[in-house]
Amino acid sequence: MKTILVTGGAGFIGSNFIRYVFEKSGFKGRIVNLDKLTYAGNQENLSDVAREYEGRYVFVKGDICDYALLGRLFKKHRFDAVAHFAAESHVDRSIFGPKDFVETNIHGTFALLEAARRAWPGRRDVRFHHVSTDEVYGSLGRTGKFKETTPYAPRSPYSASKASSDHLAMAYHHTYGLPVTISNCSNNYGPYHFPEKLIPLVVLNALEGKPLPVYGDGNQVRDWLYVEDHCAAIWLVMRRGRPGGTYNVGGGSEKRNIDVVKGVCAALEELLPSAENPALKGRGYADLITFVKDRPGHDRRYAIDFGKLRRELGWKPSVSFAEGLRRTVAWYLANPEWVRSVKTGEYRKWLQKNYRR
Repeated sequence: MKTILVTGGAGFIGSNFIRYVFEKSGFKGRIVNLDKLTYAGNQENLSDVAREYEGRYVFVKGDICDYALLGRLFKKHRFDAVAHFAAESHVDRSIFGPKDFVETNIHGTFALLEAARRAWPGRRDVRFHHVSTDEVYGSLGRTGKFKETTPYAPRSPYSASKASSDHLAMAYHHTYGLPVTISNCSNNYGPYHFPEKLIPLVVLNALEGKPLPVYGDGNQVRDWLYVEDHCAAIWLVMRRGRPGGTYNVGGGSEKRNIDVVKGVCAALEELLPSAENPALKGRGYADLITFVKDRPGHDRRYAIDFGKLRRELGWKPSVSFAEGLRRTVAWYLANPEWVRSVKTGEYRKWLQKNYRR
């Protein structure tokens, strides 16, 4: 691969992927990052990469739903690979505003697939990789794990839109021969994660002495995957995965939500004891845990079987949940300027506009 189009590369996983490919994979080519820069897209995530790899890293502000723009980019840069991260991704927001999820996740994926199909007629030396989620499979009981053969059963507007885009991507492989691969991952965490998601939300609220909200009884189970491990898996699938193949990517770390929150509190106590944080006013971080009304259609348990990825390509997670969580908390403590920028910029504007109730 000489030139890669990364969509949504200014977001959480996309920016970590670009960083991983440049810094740890041995890649010598160019990456074009196409991002709309909605509230979750932040060019500061890659400011150092832009300086270090000037000439090999190109940023383009734009919408994946823009057919004309996609056509121009494919013609100009002659991409031989696409890593498609761009998506609306927060379940809560999909409940209150599903239209954006349909537009970006379904229509945007269709536009990107069309652009690739028109640019790569009959080619097999290219790759279109679509990044998806385990949420397309629905909810598990107390036992069992999602496999690549698990029937889709999405239960939120977000997961339904991702399921639709998965089906579109695979249809383009079977119908037009487009060399497509898909990965369905479990819950990611790590540096540059926006504070609407559980772990960064808990970290930042705890530092400010605010309540730490836990939905329902907190016994919902998720499999947690450190973002750098996820990026390594995607890079491996893009290079060695079978066209038309789907690969589940999991961290092998099933945790109840309440235990994740308590784990964040414990990491904070180690790295910045509550006794030294004036915002706590004598309380411990765990004293801030507050149970709130559960969200509609909240899936009870997710768990990923990544055996296919291990057998076919030799991948397995390298970072334990305890180590990854400590690294993540330490990163937020070490990057207050990034946090301040996020909370006073587009993210704050979005919150004020959408959560006045």
